[in-house]
Amino acid sequence: MPAIPAWPPRSAPRLFVSQPIAANSPVSVEGNQAHYLSRVMRAGPGDAVILCDDATGEWAARVTEVGKRAVTLEPTERLREREAVPDFQLCPALLKKDRFDLILEKATELGVARISPVIARRSVADKLNPERARTIATEAAEQCARTALPRIDAPTPLGGLLRDWPEERVLFFADELGGAPAAEAFAAHPGPAALLTGPEGGFDDAEREAVRALPQARAISLGPRILRGETAAIAASALWMALAGDWNK
Repeated sequence: MPAIPAWPPRSAPRLFVSQPIAANSPVSVEGNQAHYLSRVMRAGPGDAVILCDDATGEWAARVTEVGKRAVTLEPTERLREREAVPDFQLCPALLKKDRFDLILEKATELGVARISPVIARRSVADKLNPERARTIATEAAEQCARTALPRIDAPTPLGGLLRDWPEERVLFFADELGGAPAAEAFAAHPGPAALLTGPEGGFDDAEREAVRALPQARAISLGPRILRGETAAIAASALWMALAGDWNK
């Protein structure tokens, strides 16, 4: 007797939607999402789509109608609750657009809960398009089957970030001049944590002193080589997830 195919199939497209999802409550998507389902994925009535709303979790849905401008879906069952991501905040200095886009994408895939862009004296950018940043993070979350979107803050000058830093959160400072080995530091402080990485030209001496003066700061070393800003942010986030995050669960 042939096996019954799994439903929804693993190949079903995934989408984050803005409206809350509930069983048998129709969901309508328009614009780029409708184009993606109808034109790119060639979805038709009865086809499966996996939906997330960043609140109730992950749902299996069926396409019920494909129109010229919208696609209507009917959620049928909840597959997973919204995941509890590790309490890890990434504070990367703003970089050139394509390199910072990479940070947004990979930080989302790695499970970072919050991304707080920092403006340093040597930053080559001081602005971030919030809609573009949200789109990059959302597409990355869809690709990696994440059910919780990261919070993305507006860029903040380094001085403001340090002034308002919460007392209970450790700030790991990726200092190119050295510090404790990152793996040892991460393992020693598994609680609420954050990581600060620098711009293309690195932090200047005054900034470095200001960070090190913060009681919650822990200077760390990411090895013997000088890493690009995006490499440092991605590599250190992955290491934290492996040692103190949810990679070993």
